[in-house]
Amino acid sequence: MAAARAYLPGGRIGAGLEALTALRARIMARFLEAGAAPVEPETLISADLLLDLYGEDIRARAYILHDPVEGELALRPDFTVPVARLHMEGGAAPARYAYEGLVWRRQAPGSARPAEYLQAGIELIGGADPAAEEAEAFTLIEGALAGVETRAMTGDLSIAFAAIAALRTTEPRRAALRRHLWRPARFQALLDRFAAPPLPSPSRARLLAMAAPARRAEIAAAGGFVGARGEAEILERLAVLAAEEAAAPLAAEEKAMIEAVLKVRGPSGEALARLRALARPEMAPALDRMARRLDALAARGVEAGDLPFDAAFGRNLEYYDGFVFEFRAARPGLPPLGGGGRYDALTALLSTGPGGEPAVGGIVRPEALLAASA
Repeated sequence: MAAARAYLPGGRIGAGLEALTALRARIMARFLEAGAAPVEPETLISADLLLDLYGEDIRARAYILHDPVEGELALRPDFTVPVARLHMEGGAAPARYAYEGLVWRRQAPGSARPAEYLQAGIELIGGADPAAEEAEAFTLIEGALAGVETRAMTGDLSIAFAAIAALRTTEPRRAALRRHLWRPARFQALLDRFAAPPLPSPSRARLLAMAAPARRAEIAAAGGFVGARGEAEILERLAVLAAEEAAAPLAAEEKAMIEAVLKVRGPSGEALARLRALARPEMAPALDRMARRLDALAARGVEAGDLPFDAAFGRNLEYYDGFVFEFRAARPGLPPLGGGGRYDALTALLSTGPGGEPAVGGIVRPEALLAASA
């Protein structure tokens, strides 16, 4: 098992695998004691599903293969997606699932990180008290890492989404910012462009002019549109581009507000107070939920007010859309030992009905935990 060897201290394969087996059993036992049902979800996932979730970027990180019957498939890059799909296709809510096994992620050339490694985790789906379940997921993963010195980090992407909703701008701009929240550089580039739109190039100006109804006869006389897209689709896209061009620039105070929100970091109690000082009415529900979560964490014995918080944390964690957390080892050179978060939007995407179910979960990386324990 390449993943196990990557982190076994000193390459002690025999003894290391015995210790890893025991550790895996201990982690699963903890999740089962929390009331989770063990599941073994599919190894191969529809690539279309992953592309819907992550966009084309996933092709650089997942192993994608072609099946003559099923089409494009991917080796699972994590367990959350197949477990959530398993539940949405027939599970009764509320439900808890525990799992353990291999996942696969392509790494950049020259990377020392393994492409194949173990994950163990738990998912809480369909519960009635989101703040309490977020606190429980956090403490379950923290408890699974007991005995190893770790540093925790938390965030809450729902606050960023609420800040976007509070922006005084057009809905298409808000939608674009929501779509690119997980791509910080692209998100900032959009903010900058909305605040200071560049003058259109001559070719773009000619393109936008075609959106005017008066140009339709001219286009038809020239033979119409040429290409794979239909005329209605082209005209619809032109109308969107023309509306964006005509929209007023994003006001400086609007840009400053969301940038200030994303820069908030520090102990959770202090961060919450600073966020409330910056908040607009649209942000109140997300901040109230953060307060309830801190109370729930405190009830579980966590020093919640001192817990590190970063409003921008989790923007690289793909489908999470609310509370996010991560535990890193004090020892350098190891990947995160565990983490997790809320992913309500994922269950909505997977649902065959009108909406999804509230869901939060967390994972542990057993090989990395074993190395940190050495």
